Parts: sequence; structure tokens; C-alpha cells
Amino acid sequence: MTQTIWTAVDTYFCDALIPFDPVLSDALRDSDAAGLPQHNVSPTQGKFLHLLAKLKGAQRILEIGTLGGYSTIWLARALPVGGSLVSLEANPTAAAVAKANIARAGLAHVVDIRLGKAVDSLAMLTQQRVAPFDLIFIDADKPNNPSYLEWSLKLSRPGTVIIGDNVVRNGAVADAASNDPCVLGVRRFFDLMAENPRLSATAIQTVGSKGYDGFSMAVVLA
Repeated sequence: MTQTIWTAVDTYFCDALIPFDPVLSDALRDSDAAGLPQHNVSPTQGKFLHLLAKLKGAQRILEIGTLGGYSTIWLARALPVGGSLVSLEANPTAAAVAKANIARAGLAHVVDIRLGKAVDSLAMLTQQRVAPFDLIFIDADKPNNPSYLEWSLKLSRPGTVIIGDNVVRNGAVADAASNDPCVLGVRRFFDLMAENPRLSATAIQTVGSKGYDGFSMAVVLA
């Protein structure tokens, strides 16, 4: 199996199941034009997040890591009338691109992008005593994943779904001797999920146009 085959299969899935969407295409184009890293989810992953939010019936979504707003658009489109999404982004350029992309998608009225370090924004959300979120998508700097999980739990309720993206690290997550800060952050993230009786979690490996990676999924039990 090669990257060429993985990409070809992803292309087939997209052609078969995900019609061309100029809003999403333009979001990727403008993100690239602004020099943002190509860390956005793939179209199939975006559609998966969209369907997951639909299945969950999520009315309040928290996204940690906005980038250019590509996954934000997928998630926000799954919200029912009256729903809302808060997305946290530390990079001012990314936040500006995301705001423009989200406005073009007609979703500015439901998406609240908060600029600043995510740990600070999460602390502020907690201090503001916002209502618990139904779905939380963690897709930011991996060394801080443990902190993001701890804050997410404070902003959750029983039934909240917490997704952690990019947790396989091209297989390096299985290397207990790794000194990579991203791997260490993800492994500690897994340790915290395993140790916390409030969570029931699993993780899935994936291959596709974005390479070899995967995601974790946890449900808050209490």
C-alpha cells in the first residue's frame, strides 16, 4: 500500500459521496494563499465530523484550533437552528482568514472565533460559566493536548463527545522512547483519558490523502 493508492481511494470517495463545494474549495484556496500550513482535515474527514455532529444532535460545538476555518465550516453546517460554535485560534492571520471564509459560507452568525492562546481562551470560557458543549474537536498544538483535555472536561456534560485529531503521528505514538514534544503530548493525552473514570474512549488509525494518521474519540460518562 502506498500514498498514491490512499489518495486515489480518497479521491474516489470524494467523487462518489462529496459533491464539489465552492465555499469549501475557496476556503482551502485562501488558506493556501495566506501561507497557512496545510493541516486542514481532508474532505472525507470533514464530512465525517459533519455527520458525527448531526448524529450527536450537537447544538453547541467547541473547536480548539481554527486554522483557515475549513473544519469549522463542516461542523457549523451541522448545527440546528439556534446552534452555535466557538472556535479558538492563536494565529491572527489564521483567524482573519477563517473569519472571511466563515462569512462567505454564511455562518458568521453562528461561529464565534476567539483569538488568543487556547489555554487562555478555555480558562475564560470556564470563568464565563458558558453552557456545556455537546461536541468538542481538539485539533491544535499537540504538546498542549493534555491541558486541552482537562479544560474540555470542565466545559462538558454527560454525553459530550470529545474528538482528538492527528493522534497517530505517523505511527510514532507507539514509541514509548520518543522525545518528540508532539508525541509526548499525545501519549499524555491518552494516559489522561485512560485514567479518568469520567471518560470512555477509543482511537482509530486512518490512511488517506493526508497520509497515515488517526483520531481519538471519547464520551463523557458523568
